[in-house]
Amino acid sequence: MRLPLRDTAAVAAGVLAPFAAALVLAPLRTSVTHTNLALLLVVVVVAVSASGNRFAGALAALSAAAWFDFFDTEPYQSFHIQDRADIETALLLLAVGLIVSQLAAHGRTMKRVAVTDATHLERLHATTRLARSGTSSSDDVVRQVRQELIEVLELRACRFEYGTLVGRPPRLEPDGTVQVDGWVWDLERQGWPEGETELRALVHGRYQGRFLLTPEPGSVPPSLEARLVAADLAAQAAEALDDDGVGARPMS
Repeated sequence: MRLPLRDTAAVAAGVLAPFAAALVLAPLRTSVTHTNLALLLVVVVVAVSASGNRFAGALAALSAAAWFDFFDTEPYQSFHIQDRADIETALLLLAVGLIVSQLAAHGRTMKRVAVTDATHLERLHATTRLARSGTSSSDDVVRQVRQELIEVLELRACRFEYGTLVGRPPRLEPDGTVQVDGWVWDLERQGWPEGETELRALVHGRYQGRFLLTPEPGSVPPSLEARLVAADLAAQAAEALDDDGVGARPMS
């Protein structure tokens, strides 16, 4: 499975940014204390961690410690350190870099989770408002849910079948798991199954139809939270169809 472009760039920055910074700082090694040079490299580690992920941050900390040793400690252009104080500084650089990289990545993760939660909540509220507006048909609700599913699951396409159960495609369950031939599919490790995956629209145990999901080839699977939101959206569509009594007719 391919890494997202952002994560790939972050990993590359984790390797290259400390190297570039240490190279730029090398002319200052005789006029600036080694401790201050190490602190400047910590800033680079934090910058990578804040815009990347935990792995990129840890990689940046390791890279910073290595290039600090290579460029800023005697003997220069060597990964050998003679002075005990420089050894301690290099080890502290590594330890502090690892700690701050994880803290920065954690903060970025928490921010992303908060924004994602708010977005998911708004999707559910918007669909509820549409269903209860009194001016929209069940078809309107189904169309909106289709669009929301494409966005929340990052799909290439999504279509809806009214009241039919033809074939046995992979199925996204209400608990967020994916079933293939009665077995739980390891979505995180294996990615989406081949072909379309169905998400049934059920309300009070009554089947109203199903959404057929087509993921982008090679895409990263959505989080469990996103899949649970998708199941809730499908349930809202099912409730609208049940209220109208039109679950078994083809979509116009």
